[in-house]
Amino acid sequence: MENTVLVGVAGPNDDELKIKDNLEELEFLAETAGAVSLKTFIQNLDKPNPKTYIGTGKLEEIKAFAQDNEVKLVIFDDELTPSQLRNLEREFECRILDRTNLILDIFAQRAKTAYAKTQVELAK
Repeated sequence: MENTVLVGVAGPNDDELKIKDNLEELEFLAETAGAVSLKTFIQNLDKPNPKTYIGTGKLEEIKAFAQDNEVKLVIFDDELTPSQLRNLEREFECRILDRTNLILDIFAQRAKTAYAKTQVELAK
């Protein structure tokens, strides 16, 4: 079981209840994948940061929590670009997943046949 934190971003027109529901669903997916969710962070932004998806203040807050609690995985509720993934991995010094990659990891864990494993790899 990996210690995990969950991260969601709320835009100016997003419904707070929907954001919380999405993060609860993400927590369930993380548990399905074998992770233990320690904390959820919500970032309020007009638009995501193109470099790290979240603002620098929230990044530092999550980074400090992750270091203090031996977090090995940070999961974002939204899809991240490859450069955002790389930048976040460099900042947090741990594995970063977005919702899509988390779901693909769950499928990969459950794939039994060679065909199923190949399908998951192609989807990644």
